[in-house]
Amino acid sequence: MKFICHSLEELPGIAQQFLEATKGTTIYLFNAGMGVGKTTFIKALCLQLGVIDVVASPTFAIINEYKSTQKGILYHFDLYRLSSLHDAHNIGIEDYLYSGNICFIEWPEIISSIIPSHAITVSIQEDTDGSRIIETRMFQ
Repeated sequence: MKFICHSLEELPGIAQQFLEATKGTTIYLFNAGMGVGKTTFIKALCLQLGVIDVVASPTFAIINEYKSTQKGILYHFDLYRLSSLHDAHNIGIEDYLYSGNICFIEWPEIISSIIPSHAITVSIQEDTDGSRIIETRMFQ
């Protein structure tokens, strides 16, 4: 699937379409460069899912937990600062991955060997006109 976002005003609608198209998915892997919009898109997804907490980047916390009126507990990870799979095991990453709760994971490369096959990869690229191209595919 491919979505093109030309402005922040379009983001809520794109987030809703994205969630409808990926219904039933619990693990979303976000691949994009720094500052391209991973956390911004995750915020839009959380709003569509009825998150009642403040959604912020978990850069220093590594994991943020949010309460959703529609989906219970959601987890938001930023694995950028982890240096090994061992570090991920130390935070109990597999417990989260197999919890059945939605997991939004930024910088998932370090855990690629333990990601369940039902995960969806979300890539975000900035186009020359400043718009964002959001594409999804099954994790492989």
